[in-house]
Amino acid sequence: MIRAFLTERRSWILFFMSLQVLLLFIAYVDVSLSFTSILYYSFLATLVFIGFLFIRYHRETRFYRRLEEWEQQFDISGLDAARSPFERIVETHLSSQTTRLKQIASRNMTLLEQEKDELMSWIHEVKTPLTAMQLMIDRVDDDALRASLTYEWLRIHLLLDQQLYQKRLPFIETDLFIEQLDLRKLLVAEIRMLQAWCIQKGVGFELELEADEVLSDAKWLAFILRQLLTNAVKYSPPASEILIRSYERDGHIKLEVKDNGRGIDPKDLPRVFDKGFTSTTSHHDSAATGMGLYLAQNAARSLHIRIEAQSELDVGSTFGLTFPRRNEFHRLTGM
Repeated sequence: MIRAFLTERRSWILFFMSLQVLLLFIAYVDVSLSFTSILYYSFLATLVFIGFLFIRYHRETRFYRRLEEWEQQFDISGLDAARSPFERIVETHLSSQTTRLKQIASRNMTLLEQEKDELMSWIHEVKTPLTAMQLMIDRVDDDALRASLTYEWLRIHLLLDQQLYQKRLPFIETDLFIEQLDLRKLLVAEIRMLQAWCIQKGVGFELELEADEVLSDAKWLAFILRQLLTNAVKYSPPASEILIRSYERDGHIKLEVKDNGRGIDPKDLPRVFDKGFTSTTSHHDSAATGMGLYLAQNAARSLHIRIEAQSELDVGSTFGLTFPRRNEFHRLTGM
């Protein structure tokens, strides 16, 4: 702030110094003037000017220090230090703009909430005919046709499900219910939901669960597992197997989902959890939304789960979940 103040007053300081130099020059060339007296006067004037700058610094920067705090707090009540006419002009305009921006933000927030509620209502309404479609598909006699219809139904169901959880994600903290969960039961339920897709591709699952109990939220953990499993099935080659294993290490339960798909390019690996990122090697894949892993990571963060990815091109990818220790989870959540 001192540097900014001196830079702002640079012209005045240079003007004062120029006057002192001019006065000393006149005293030097004019023998009728006492150079010593003029030098003494310049010295005293400089001291007074420095004191004046010191006083003005504290008076003039008080308003701007409050302005910096206001930028962080967005509270106009902090700008009560305006003293000069210019400061009052700034305060008046900031106050009017702040009030206007708050009104716009409040209106936009109301519209967003309304849009979210309408979208969630629409999603729930669409799920009703989807359920009816599933019952109708089950009555189809042609096995090949039934498998194809089930696969397309599943794609729609997963997209709607992802959209629903995306809208719920900002309010996840109020939606959590932490309990002891059976990991095997959750995985089997998610695998069973993907059964039609897996049968169509000839993809199987192998479960190696050494640790099968975790402390988490059933609904949101199921959503995270769903994103990892759908990704694994999607990128697995036909007639391949996906390995799911869990184990305990250093007090943490770890779960890994390993596929034998095309893998992820090393330059893409740091970005796989970024919102909207799909791939640079298969950028033409219009079916990918780039949202599944992004949403999974955000949900995992709220559950204090660390999610990681390892991959090798043409070998496969492994996505891992590291659950917090029980005592660590209690400390983080305050339960």
